[in-house]
Amino acid sequence: MRENLARTLAHADELIISDGGSIDGTREIAARLGARVVTGPAGRGAQLNRGAAATTAELLLFLHADTTLPPGAADAVRAAVARGCCGGGFRLHFEPARPLFRFVATFANLRSRLTRVALGDQAQFATRAAFDQLGGYREWPILEDLDFARRLKRAGRIAILPLAASTSARRFEKRGPLRTVLTNWLIWTLFACGVSPARLARLYRNVR
Repeated sequence: MRENLARTLAHADELIISDGGSIDGTREIAARLGARVVTGPAGRGAQLNRGAAATTAELLLFLHADTTLPPGAADAVRAAVARGCCGGGFRLHFEPARPLFRFVATFANLRSRLTRVALGDQAQFATRAAFDQLGGYREWPILEDLDFARRLKRAGRIAILPLAASTSARRFEKRGPLRTVLTNWLIWTLFACGVSPARLARLYRNVR
């Protein structure tokens, strides 16, 4: 945690930590390193919105706690916006870089390139104008990142940057790669068919 925060501070003009009730010392570590901490109820969509509301920055990047930005990330995001993009994300890389995880990441990157949809573990970014136009993230129990990425496509051009953000593969290690991928596909398919995020969240908890 400490190392990731320090690396992120090196990229960012301003770092907001939106905490949803952690008990692992995250808030104290972040404050000591110079980040601003905002707190509130748990829930990723709500936490992301609180973080965005705590800054007046014109360019927003949303980073999960277990995701690390690559060198040159800030310059790549600024360049994409200068080219006229309203948002996007990075390629995906899993740590540890085992062959199976590389295969999963390769498929995810192909999906992102074809659909122009980057999910939360790909460090989504957006201009303030686009974020405000969309009303931010929907405060759903699940799939708030997919929903935001799909709506962001309607706001303007999307950049899937060639740099790769590294995300922990702990979920795949804990639940099994095949089971995790199939669960994700099932949930995305049901969502596309109109099943509500509330029902999908219950399914996710049951399958997990």
